[in-house]
Amino acid sequence: MRYHVGHMKRAVTALAMLLVWGCTAYALDPALEVSQYAHTAWKIREGFAKGTIKTITQTPDGYLWFGTEFGLYRFDGVRTVLWQPPRNGYLPSSNIRKLLVARDGTLWIGTHRGLASWKDDKLTQYPDVPGQEIDSLLEDREGTVWAGVETIPTWRLCAIQEQKVQCYGEKGGLGLGVGSLFEDRKGNLWAGTGTGLWKWKPGAPQLIPLSGPVSEIHAVTEDSEGDLVVTTRAGVMKLVNGKVIPYPLTYSGPRFNPHWMLRDSNGGLWIGTIDQGLLHVHKGKTDRFSQADGLSSDFVQDLFEDREGNVWVCTNDGLDRFRDFAVTMIPVKQESANSYVESVLPSSDGSVWFGTRHGLDKWNEGRTTLYRKKRVPVAGIEREIIDAGLPDDFQASLYEDHRGWIWAFSRTGAAYLENGRFIPVPGMPGGYAHCIAEDSAGDLWICLDQGLFHVLQGRKVERIPWESFGLQGLALAVGADASRGGVWLGFSEGGVAYFKDHQLGKSYSVANGLGKGRISSVQVDQDGTLWVGTEGGLNRISEGRVVTLSSKNSLPCDSVHDMIEDASRSLWLYMDCGLVRITRPELDAWVTNPKGTIQATIFDNSDGLRSTALAGALGPRVGKSKDGRLWYVSEGSVFVVDPNRVDRRPYSFNKLPPPVHIEQIIADGKTYDPTGELRLPPRIHDLAIDYTALSFVAPEKVHFRFKLEGQDRDWREVLNVRQVQYSNLGPGDYHFRVTGCNNSGVWNEAGTLLNFSIAPAYWQTNWFRAACVAAILAIFWAAYQLRVRALHQRHTLLERHEGEISALNEQLMKAQEEERMRIAGELHDGILQRITSVTLELAAATIELPRDSQAKAEVREIEKRLVEVGAEIRQLSHKLHPAVLHEKGLPTALAAYCEEFSEIRGIPILYKADENVDELSPGAALCIYRIAQEALGNVAKHANARQVEVRLTRSNGTVCLLVSDDGVGFDSGRNEASGGLGLINMRERVRQLNGTFEFESAPGRGTKVKVEVPFRPAS
Repeated sequence: MRYHVGHMKRAVTALAMLLVWGCTAYALDPALEVSQYAHTAWKIREGFAKGTIKTITQTPDGYLWFGTEFGLYRFDGVRTVLWQPPRNGYLPSSNIRKLLVARDGTLWIGTHRGLASWKDDKLTQYPDVPGQEIDSLLEDREGTVWAGVETIPTWRLCAIQEQKVQCYGEKGGLGLGVGSLFEDRKGNLWAGTGTGLWKWKPGAPQLIPLSGPVSEIHAVTEDSEGDLVVTTRAGVMKLVNGKVIPYPLTYSGPRFNPHWMLRDSNGGLWIGTIDQGLLHVHKGKTDRFSQADGLSSDFVQDLFEDREGNVWVCTNDGLDRFRDFAVTMIPVKQESANSYVESVLPSSDGSVWFGTRHGLDKWNEGRTTLYRKKRVPVAGIEREIIDAGLPDDFQASLYEDHRGWIWAFSRTGAAYLENGRFIPVPGMPGGYAHCIAEDSAGDLWICLDQGLFHVLQGRKVERIPWESFGLQGLALAVGADASRGGVWLGFSEGGVAYFKDHQLGKSYSVANGLGKGRISSVQVDQDGTLWVGTEGGLNRISEGRVVTLSSKNSLPCDSVHDMIEDASRSLWLYMDCGLVRITRPELDAWVTNPKGTIQATIFDNSDGLRSTALAGALGPRVGKSKDGRLWYVSEGSVFVVDPNRVDRRPYSFNKLPPPVHIEQIIADGKTYDPTGELRLPPRIHDLAIDYTALSFVAPEKVHFRFKLEGQDRDWREVLNVRQVQYSNLGPGDYHFRVTGCNNSGVWNEAGTLLNFSIAPAYWQTNWFRAACVAAILAIFWAAYQLRVRALHQRHTLLERHEGEISALNEQLMKAQEEERMRIAGELHDGILQRITSVTLELAAATIELPRDSQAKAEVREIEKRLVEVGAEIRQLSHKLHPAVLHEKGLPTALAAYCEEFSEIRGIPILYKADENVDELSPGAALCIYRIAQEALGNVAKHANARQVEVRLTRSNGTVCLLVSDDGVGFDSGRNEASGGLGLINMRERVRQLNGTFEFESAPGRGTKVKVEVPFRPAS
């Protein structure tokens, strides 16, 4: 990845931000040693950059810039990007030696072969400055930029003001070697060279005569008293009243060759050497941090402090950052005989006791007293040794009672410190105390493997076996109840119980709502409220009610090992995931609404704390000293948190919102500068946007919110992810917004905006769409015209063949009627005649039978039935061939049928007919006649009607038949769907005549059948 030149413009135009940040700059805590700061190293061999980093600075937009042997790099805390000069532009050399950001935002670039500057997208060369190595740059309070040039074998000094260059020392008058520049608080400009120190201004340049090794000046600064401090071949020196004296350093390590110095914002002095790493001078103490401690190299190239107070160290092999931890680690291993610390006890006299694997140590602001029999060497540093009656390698749990006595519980038994010696307690068995508490009577309660021990008046010892409690496991936590007396016990297998006067009182378990798992800590408030730390969260028990604070309420995790209150009554929880602080207002709000969520601050490994999942055998593991600091033990080390400092320092609450930048767009593998009006080519399949937010306190904790309007439905939030990808974006205008927040959750609400567009392909343009729409419309119009033509031709064809179709229907119906006539004739002339003949033969046979014969009666009965069958066949023949219809027409035939129907069925029919209907064609007349027969047949079978109306009318070229009754009716929809009541036959007959058929019925409202067919006259 290469850094595009357009970003430099944003860097230099952010001067206002620089001024704001300058008013709120932080610095590292000067009370700490280098080893107590958070340290991160980026190694060149791990691919961080190419070549040795020689120089570093920070531009107003927040980026860090560093120069190497192979180019200029930009750094956002996560990624390094190589900067490239603009097209047709170039630097005097890619070997960058010195960088400077002026107050107007100009980036001055000193190279191995001359000087350049960059501002507002313009790269400027300075040919009047000698084209050799620029080894120092400085801007004085008047705005003049000074450049020190190593013009071998001499050194020259050039002043640049308003593009005018004036150089000094052309004839070697300034001496030899590499030079350095410094402006003190009074405005004096100092120049150090290989052969002496110059006071350059005000007034005429003046050489301060020096001799010997001190004459070779590497770097210049000043101390708090205003005296000059210089690094020389003879070491760090101080110039007082024209005399050079050694700078006071409390350092007893190996000799070192100092070159670079940095006075940080809190007055701490950082010294970079070329052979022994880094020295740090603070509050009269000097400590060292070298490659053995994790520095990327012992050869330091440059020092720099950014606007958030981070100190940066350039070395031969990489880049190092030092920043404040929210949690400070006390170097107890050095102070306590290289021992592994297992317990910590801040005492009432201000000292802190450590229980280690080699004995007890008492620590008080750097002074350590070892309670040993043997003298233990500690890296050449003497410690006070006291033989207080303890065996060597004494390991113990510790406690301080109300009298200030220090108690120790170990494998050899219990003892308390009195008059400088530990006095054994008779009756106490050996073993580590899992928990210790003092009740309101001043008696101690100690949890051992053997049971609960009660020490009365510091002498008498009582033992209560764990079996007597009726609970599983042993107690790991105990808390005295000052309001009621007695103690609360928390057990290893879960559950808490109240114990007083040898009686077990109220108890709580998971069944009562208590968190699951082992109980690690118990505390009781003055009002009797019980707080219990479990594997399932923090529990509060008050007036018999149990509520649990866990990850469901926004705690970062669940398992609580220890708890302690600070001076402001904020609660600190030592948990699996780290150290968690809950402020008192947040805690009170949760007590009021236990189902609500809380805002908690977590301090983890990145904050200087080593988290551990399970507590060790010794205790206590947390404590609060008289000054309010909180002490923790984890993995053999001691960590200290100052709650007041946490609220003040930038890491605990960094008030500086990070500048947010969009760095580049990568579309289908091609990189674009996100400046100006960015227009991307069409058909973009894969698009990536690189963005960043510049906070160097903890870049890994920077959050981002981004949204591509028109693509993302809502804002998306990510942690330390600095690229977003999109696929198959269509043509159009896009607006990408991104904001960022620092490690303390302070958001840069304004963020930044990127406007870009994607050009359409030719088939995505409006004219192409319009052409396509026009083509589609033309196709539809042509199809419509073809359809209209086809319909017209069809209509013409239908009209042409309508007569033919009608004739065919007539022929069909005529054929059907002829078939009926044939069947009727066969029934009448064949079957009926035979039945009549059989009837006559039976009548003749009957005469011959005796009058009183039983056979005669049976033959007459058969004769009677044959007569009935003959009548039915005659009636069926008549229905199949209504002769009156052919002889007298439809109205008369239908009237005769209605009259016959009334006589047979006993249902009166009101019949009305137009006489001119008799002109209807025979086929149509027969069809209507059959429909009337079917309808009246349905009335007789199903309607249970009292009266029927039949109307036959002609109007407007149609013939209409209406048959209605006042019968019971039925659900017409259900019966139509089923196809019952002859509806299928009636509809089929009407369909043959191209007519319409209507059928209406409802329960209790009768039935109506209406038929309309075209009038076709008889031919």
